[in-house]
Amino acid sequence: MGNFFKSLFTGKEINQEEEELKKAKKNFEILKYDGLRASRMGRTDYAETCFQKALEIQKDFETMDYLSQLYIQTGNLEKARETLEEMITIEPSIIRTFLTLTHVCFMQEAYSEMREYALKAVEIENENATALYQLAKAEKGLNDELGAIANLTKALLQKEDFTEALLLRAEILLDMHQYEEAQKDIKAILTHASDDENALILQGKLYSAINKDTEAEETYRKVTSLNPFNEQAYLALGKLYIARKELDNAISLLDEAIEVNPNFDTAYHERGRAKLLNGDKDGSIEDMKTAMELNSKQAENINGQFDNQKEKFDNLLGFVH
Repeated sequence: MGNFFKSLFTGKEINQEEEELKKAKKNFEILKYDGLRASRMGRTDYAETCFQKALEIQKDFETMDYLSQLYIQTGNLEKARETLEEMITIEPSIIRTFLTLTHVCFMQEAYSEMREYALKAVEIENENATALYQLAKAEKGLNDELGAIANLTKALLQKEDFTEALLLRAEILLDMHQYEEAQKDIKAILTHASDDENALILQGKLYSAINKDTEAEETYRKVTSLNPFNEQAYLALGKLYIARKELDNAISLLDEAIEVNPNFDTAYHERGRAKLLNGDKDGSIEDMKTAMELNSKQAENINGQFDNQKEKFDNLLGFVH
């Protein structure tokens, strides 16, 4: 009789445990997929809550991945990084997680940590062009230009049409005054994509560096014609006009830039500089004041929402997907 009651209660306990496990699994699935749907609908707060509650039930790699992407999307880079770092303890051989970590570290300007994660990615796949490119970006951030060039060259051996690697190597070479070598990389891009705005801007900077101001002006004008919203082209051309003391041209150009984007703080700053050199002290003060106000507002927005980062998060999300 004693054995009968013992087996009866033991059986009930087992059944109860099984029911609890089934219930927990069901709740996990509901929370996970509710979070995914909410994320796709732009309901980020609700999605975050769902993912967090799901992970309290089960430490699931895929759910953590969804949560890390959500943190990146909403600019919570510190939490994104914490989540990604936990993910690599669970699955230490998935290169994608390390590559995403390098992007997050880049936006945090944490170049030493970025380099560490890029090296881990290279250990996993030593011929991965993206990992080598990320390693080079970290080295550039650490002012190791030669190391960056070496790894960009390795990346380009794996993927010779890697535009971003060509651009970064050209930029570094330009900074090092290696103009002939920089020109080779710029030409390699423009041969296949003659309207590549980033390559054209570098081409303009190279022309300016070797005192070909007319060619530089034409190149920057081509970019503003291709894309009236390209702020780098306006700034580069404006600075070129100021350097040549063509102050009326600089002011007119920057008027155009500000008309396109009234929140273009650097354009106000450069126009203020041009006005001052042109004898318009009051106009200069007004522009400088506006530039400071806009810069302050943007800094508040960046600190509040984007963790003081300079690059846009859609670039990272585009890479992640």
